[in-house]
Amino acid sequence: MTAIKHALQRDIFTPNDERLLSIVNVCKAGKKKRNCFLCATVTTERPVQVNVVKVKKSDKGDFYKRQTAWALRDLAVVDAKDAVKENPEFDLHFDKVYKWVASSTVEKNTFISCIWKLNQRYLRKKIDFINVSSQLLEESVPSGENQSVAGGDEEAVDEYQELNAREEQDIEIMMEGCEYAISNAEAFAEKLSRELQVLDGANIQSIMASEKQVNILMKLLDEALKEVDQIELKLSSYEEMLQSVKEQMDQISESNHLIHLSNTNNVKLLSEIEFLVNHMDLAKGHIKALQEGDLTSSRGIEACTNAADALLQCMNVALRPGHDMLHAVKQQQQRFSDLREQFARRLASHLNSVFVQQGHDQSSTLAQHSVELTLPNHHPFHRDLLRYAKLMEWLKNTDYGKYEGLTKNYMDYLSRLYEREIKDFFEVAKIKMTGTTREGKKFATLPRKESAVKQETESLHGSSGKLTGSTSSLNKLSVQSSGNRRSQSSSLLDMGNMSASDLDVADRTKFDKIFEQVLSELEPLCLAEQDFISKFFKLQQHQSISGTTANEAEEMDGGTLSRSYTSGVPQTISSEKDMIRQMMTKIFRCIEPELNNLIALGDKIDSFNSLYMLVKMSHHVWTAQNVDPASFLSTTLGNVLVTVKRNFDKCISNQMKQMDEVKISKKSKVGILPFVAEFEEFAALAESIFKNAERRGDLDKAYIKLIRAVFVSVEKVANESQKTPRDVVMMENFHHIFATLSRLKISCLEAEKKEAKQKYTDHLQSYVIYSLGQPLEKLNHFFEGVEARVAQGIREEEVSYQLAFNKQELRKVIKEYPGKEVKKGLDNLYKKVDKHLCEEENLLQVVWHSMQDEFIRQYKHFEGLIARCYPGSGITMEFTIQDILDYCSSIAQSH
Repeated sequence: MTAIKHALQRDIFTPNDERLLSIVNVCKAGKKKRNCFLCATVTTERPVQVNVVKVKKSDKGDFYKRQTAWALRDLAVVDAKDAVKENPEFDLHFDKVYKWVASSTVEKNTFISCIWKLNQRYLRKKIDFINVSSQLLEESVPSGENQSVAGGDEEAVDEYQELNAREEQDIEIMMEGCEYAISNAEAFAEKLSRELQVLDGANIQSIMASEKQVNILMKLLDEALKEVDQIELKLSSYEEMLQSVKEQMDQISESNHLIHLSNTNNVKLLSEIEFLVNHMDLAKGHIKALQEGDLTSSRGIEACTNAADALLQCMNVALRPGHDMLHAVKQQQQRFSDLREQFARRLASHLNSVFVQQGHDQSSTLAQHSVELTLPNHHPFHRDLLRYAKLMEWLKNTDYGKYEGLTKNYMDYLSRLYEREIKDFFEVAKIKMTGTTREGKKFATLPRKESAVKQETESLHGSSGKLTGSTSSLNKLSVQSSGNRRSQSSSLLDMGNMSASDLDVADRTKFDKIFEQVLSELEPLCLAEQDFISKFFKLQQHQSISGTTANEAEEMDGGTLSRSYTSGVPQTISSEKDMIRQMMTKIFRCIEPELNNLIALGDKIDSFNSLYMLVKMSHHVWTAQNVDPASFLSTTLGNVLVTVKRNFDKCISNQMKQMDEVKISKKSKVGILPFVAEFEEFAALAESIFKNAERRGDLDKAYIKLIRAVFVSVEKVANESQKTPRDVVMMENFHHIFATLSRLKISCLEAEKKEAKQKYTDHLQSYVIYSLGQPLEKLNHFFEGVEARVAQGIREEEVSYQLAFNKQELRKVIKEYPGKEVKKGLDNLYKKVDKHLCEEENLLQVVWHSMQDEFIRQYKHFEGLIARCYPGSGITMEFTIQDILDYCSSIAQSH
């Protein structure tokens, strides 16, 4: 252990200016034994610091390393476990308890003894030693004031004081006076002892000689003590006098304190009373206004509004702690509650009366608008009600139940009023569309299926005739429209056979204006009502929320809204904007059905009306969405737009279906097919309607579908045609399509326009070749044989030596085609072409000119063969190119 202690001192503590005083070999209790050393150390520099250091031997070598150090002043308890029996275990209580097991009891006791010594010397017994033998602690401190602590030389080291320079100088002078001071230290020490005794004796004699002075001093001290006693007696009398003054001053101070406390309490009480009076006192004028104020005049409404605001401020005042326990405060609060309830009930009753009166007043004005396509103006009613807007806000904040009841009553009264107005408005619109009297509106308002049945029933009676539009009923209209108007079930061929007068553009313009006027009347009506609802009921309609889709708006019917408002608890709405939309849905619940009925009627009158409705409805939807995409108007018009678009698509589908089912007459020539003419009419009408329209894409898609169906149907009819040649049908109709597309300049149909032109050109050429045939048949056969010989390898100039193709045979064939015969054949051909072609397309001269060119081409071909195969023979045709031109010109002029 000594070697280890020496090694630890050298390697670990000396470099840190520390001295190792005690060491114990330990391991942690209850764990696998891994030995280490606990060392008690002190620093060599002052102030001295005492530490307990844990040192562990390195696993990779024989050297030691410092692991943990604790300051001894942090040690609270040393627990030796057992003061009687030998036990190697002990605990050290630092920031936590460290349990150790020493290698031997002797080392443990030695270490604890060292800790005890250090505690006694440096810490003044701050550490508690428990379960430690008292004998061990007594042995640690031997008797004698100047003795060192047994077992440790650190005290001796600490008691040693180094000589200063003066002391060293005195010792040197003293040693220089003695020759044997160094050589004979004992003699020098003996000499010093004798001199010390001499000095002690001199000191005693000096003390004894000063006895007289001492006596005098003592006498003076006695006199001084007497004076002190007298002074103390005076001070005592003074103290008694001051004590009575002190008691009086204490009483005055206590009295002043109580007065100050009373004043402070009075000030605080006054402040509290002023607070309650200022904040919870309602003026008599306000009370009178709440109880008896006039709610019909502007001045009375303003007074009631100010009184209601003052009442709300009094009720919402933030009371300080303890105010609510005061009886007067409770009475005042109850009074305020009664006033609020009384005024809220009076306000709700008055506003309900105003709502009812509005319904009666507006009903009286309906007769004025029944003959005009206008909706009654609600602005005066809104203006009168907006005077109560602040009171409605007050009611919303103070009594939500009555506010909700007023909201429901307003919706109920206004929904019935608007329903009467809007239905009468749509009846007038239907009458103006159909041109019927008011008696005829009965059929106009029938559901779609009943209307169709009514039409079929009337048509069985054989009624027919042209619609005059003045006094005819809608029943008559339904029958006449089967022959003169387009319906969704009408055949496209039937429509093609109608004249422009039957489908008067004025009728369509009239419908367009009426439909636009309907939308133009509805839009400001809805916007004005929505703006009024927002202002009157204090609902924010411009907050940022996610929009409701059209499907959600369709599901939001009046019944659902009614149920939500009749429930006993406040409705949970995601936002006030949703509440506005729900109120508008309940108030204007009849708009969407009425618009759908009007659209159905317009579609029955003329299926092309769906084009007008699509453009107008798209424009109004676009305008409404720019204002508020989630508003009631935007949602409703969006739903109706879906119906209009569905009707438009159905119109296109029906036209395509009728093209597929088209049948042509076997006895008459085809000419321009009805659906081709109708496509022209449709395209011209659509282009005029959709000019600068928002939904141009829908029309372009319809164009593509229709034109492809027209192409297919034209080819189908051409293939089935028996009276008119296929090429004529294709040529005339594709020429008509090409002319239509060129005139209308529809950008999305540029490819189809080129295709139509190509088909027209191809079939014109095919028809010319087919119809012209072989006007010089025998001559044509002759030269075909010549060309065959040349193809077999015979030279052209040697063909005349062939027996069947000599010059005599050529002259013989040419003589069979004199100019007179040629003219006769061309005249018959012209008549034949004239029978094939229709008059409306006016292609006769074009075809005849193409045939003339083709005939001249054949003529030149024959002359070329004669020149090459029969050179120098002088053989020529009996007519010239000029003759051909003259023949064709005279034939065309004669017809």
